[in-house]
Amino acid sequence: MADLTHLDAAGAAHMVDVSGKDVSLREALAEGCIRMEAATLDLILAGNAKKGDVMGVARIAGIMAAKRTHELIPLCHPLMLTKVEVDIVPDPALPGLVVTARVRTSGQTGVEMEALTAVSLACLTLYDMAKAADRGMRIDGIRLLEKAGGRSGHWTAQP
Repeated sequence: MADLTHLDAAGAAHMVDVSGKDVSLREALAEGCIRMEAATLDLILAGNAKKGDVMGVARIAGIMAAKRTHELIPLCHPLMLTKVEVDIVPDPALPGLVVTARVRTSGQTGVEMEALTAVSLACLTLYDMAKAADRGMRIDGIRLLEKAGGRSGHWTAQP
């Protein structure tokens, strides 16, 4: 269990002590998508959804989620985030929307969970905002694309 940092020698969950780590610039990029019927995508892009600005509300939800990750995931540290950027781009080939989140801080621990949480909640909000038109939407492919900073340095996902 040496590789699982949130487990102690006895296998009990605990919050990792990061006080001995150097402060460094930390950044993470995550992605995910929500697949839907082409007509639902058209409805969202035209701004005709009953609940209003679907992508705008989802973007704000993602930003808020990143800021509150430590309240949602039990062993995450509260972090002073310096940047949260959530982008939502239509992809007619899915059809659907692709969500990315980039999160940055200067601190002693990474922001991967904040980026993943931002993408997850943005996708859930997209579903909530458009479910009246399409209950069959599917959230897919939430993953970390890239992280930088800290002792482990730079990491990029394989395509």
